[in-house]
Amino acid sequence: MTQRLGETQLPHLFEPVTWAGFAIKNRIKYGACCVSNYNTRDGFITERELARTKVIAGTGCGIITNQGAYPDPLGEGKAYFSQIALFDDKFIPQFEKIAGYIHDGGGIAIQQILHAGRYGGIDLGYCIQPSIVPQTLPHFRPPREITREQIRETIEQHAEAAKRAVKAGFDGTEITSFMGYLLATFNSKFTNRRTDEYGGSIANRGRFMRELIYAIKAATGGGHPLVVRLNGAELMDRWGGNDEDECFELMQQAAECGADMISVTVGWQEAPDSSIGRDVPPGHWNRLAARAKRLLPDTPVAFGVRLPDPIMADRCLAEGQFDFWEVCRPLLADPDLVKKAAEARLDEVKRCIGSLNCLSRLFRDLPYTCTMNPALGHEVEPAYQITPAASRKKIMIIGAGPAGMECAIAATRRGHQVTVYERGERIGGSLLGYAAHDLAHKDDLASVAEYYRVMAAKLGIEVRLGTQVDPKMMRSILHQFDAAVVAAGARADLQALPAPEEEGLLVEAMDVALGTRRPGRRVVVLGGGKVGLTLAESLKTSGSDVVVVERERRIAGDVMPSWKWRHAAWIEELDIPTMTGCRVTRIAKDGVTVVDGKGRETTLPADTVIAASPMRGNQELFAELEWSIDELHGCGDVMVPRGLTQAIHDGYRLGCRL
Repeated sequence: MTQRLGETQLPHLFEPVTWAGFAIKNRIKYGACCVSNYNTRDGFITERELARTKVIAGTGCGIITNQGAYPDPLGEGKAYFSQIALFDDKFIPQFEKIAGYIHDGGGIAIQQILHAGRYGGIDLGYCIQPSIVPQTLPHFRPPREITREQIRETIEQHAEAAKRAVKAGFDGTEITSFMGYLLATFNSKFTNRRTDEYGGSIANRGRFMRELIYAIKAATGGGHPLVVRLNGAELMDRWGGNDEDECFELMQQAAECGADMISVTVGWQEAPDSSIGRDVPPGHWNRLAARAKRLLPDTPVAFGVRLPDPIMADRCLAEGQFDFWEVCRPLLADPDLVKKAAEARLDEVKRCIGSLNCLSRLFRDLPYTCTMNPALGHEVEPAYQITPAASRKKIMIIGAGPAGMECAIAATRRGHQVTVYERGERIGGSLLGYAAHDLAHKDDLASVAEYYRVMAAKLGIEVRLGTQVDPKMMRSILHQFDAAVVAAGARADLQALPAPEEEGLLVEAMDVALGTRRPGRRVVVLGGGKVGLTLAESLKTSGSDVVVVERERRIAGDVMPSWKWRHAAWIEELDIPTMTGCRVTRIAKDGVTVVDGKGRETTLPADTVIAASPMRGNQELFAELEWSIDELHGCGDVMVPRGLTQAIHDGYRLGCRL
């Protein structure tokens, strides 16, 4: 078969290999990526899940791992309200469909068995683990110590679930310690404080894992490989968890027991350090995979933690750091990632930006979605599919930020002719300013704007930069268009704040973010949401003295749940004072006067006061357009100021239906 350009440029990634007797078309393994929460409360798989799985099966990965199923009928292993189950033969028919989809796509099908242990028992009000170690996060259930008899029963349940997976057509199975699930709690000295044969020494702590491996391999027979996901680093030092040497000794145990592949993971849900967010640079954890490969030269190693880039993955494979690139979230963001890599179209990839919207949703017991991929979880719904337009229209879009560009791309793909008007000199809108000041990996957010620039050029979308749309200009061009979309974003509402007593003292946040206004040395930021915090953190690292004033009782109110801790940590590390529950009463040359909830007044000296809250949409154009064009729409922050996820989703959905 003729190789495509990208396959020749990434020869190690697209190298056909043999693993456990199976011919694999490439060295890419789709990771289970936790669970989707698209299914029923009693463990059955829904049409929504099946539609998503069809997309996964078509990603082009050589090995595809289905999301974790809990193995026990009581539900002690159930971590999420809508997690799938595999404790009874009644579940087999739907798993047969999924295995069939994966095989039809040319992949090897692996079913993950996931007993959540410390994080399980979501319907029961308690969890089980090796020892009674109190939860460090209050939303998890109080623990009960698992007995020897229950250990034997749990191992048997895993083996029976694995046998059902094979009966359903899966080629192999996987067990996981990722995120601190049951397997991890036995392995770790943080949660395993037993004094019997399952606790104490690392050999004893690994006994549960070894018995699991033996039982599953005996139950499934030869020819059905078993993957074991194990931490290369727990990141649980604060709580007395395993160090890295102990983690690798457990990998050695698993390999010696006959594990057919070791998947190297990082972190627990309770870990105080980040493992997969965008504050972790891509490639940061590669050393763990390389160490595992040196330790286990004869056991295949899979790895992909914070490694979203196929080029880096190919280089790691060439250097022998691991054997399979294990990828999940990047394929949630762009299911065509592997195909685009094979066709040398990596500039068209929607990159996973590590915003962790997926985890934020799961941690609130919601179905996961993706900031970058609005169609994720909606594959079964026609309204989320790009289909040919019933009639082709000429559409003007005002604003080249994420909402406007998503709308433009979707509408163009449907056959419409789109022109985008942007007052700035670059595609990206306010996101450009936010990205420039982000203390995390700046290139992730910047890649969003670059993607829009590339796609506008490839799809032939006309983008008129440096163009301010005003009533006079609109009257001269509106007759050319059938529809208008206002995606003009939002700005701080200066009228909601006291009028400054000196001109130039109060500035709008995005003017600072985009570099059109330079703040002084003493800065007061009004608003402790994501815009205000991002600016405050950046300005503090640049040498300014910064104070954040927030009207609500807590900062980060509009920040994604899985990212709140990151801002809180940065604020603490940078020693940025925050005054919460305060309202501003005066903005003057001698400073900003604020009053707290008890009526106490404080004046904060300031050379510059940055308004980052409240935000309001730039809706002025709606009144001008209402009686001037056939169709008028709005999307993104212009409607309700929220964030990047909502802007992308709004724009895409509107583009799909125009």
